[in-house]
Amino acid sequence: MTKIETVRAAMVTAMKNKDKARKDALSMLLSVLKNAEIDKRSPLTEDEENAIVKKEIKQCQETIDTAPKDRTDIKEEAALRISVYKEFAPEDMSVDQIKEVIQSVLTELKIEHPTPADKGKIMKILMPKVKGKADGKLVNQTLASMFH
Repeated sequence: MTKIETVRAAMVTAMKNKDKARKDALSMLLSVLKNAEIDKRSPLTEDEENAIVKKEIKQCQETIDTAPKDRTDIKEEAALRISVYKEFAPEDMSVDQIKEVIQSVLTELKIEHPTPADKGKIMKILMPKVKGKADGKLVNQTLASMFH
């Protein structure tokens, strides 16, 4: 079952349960996924679907962070959307899992003791492997902690 089908099914359930806020959040996510598929002109891969859901979560978090303090309505709506969207997002990789991927990239590049000078080469191969599965900032920090 694709993410679009899963989100659509959850939306129908929310409508039956008369849960308008959840239905609205799912409706927004569904339209973002559908639009991405239309733009691509072919079905989305699971990684692409996950990346879209993560991007929506990130945008909602930015809305919470940038909304004026007195606009609790905006913050509450974004928080609700995040909680709904997280149901459809994969679990992020842990630091240990990220280190394993970094180690495999280092082996692939034949780098025993990475230095900041190697960062560009490492990131070029590393990021496609963790895209949509790990937070970019955490990947960056984890790699930096491994430099000698």
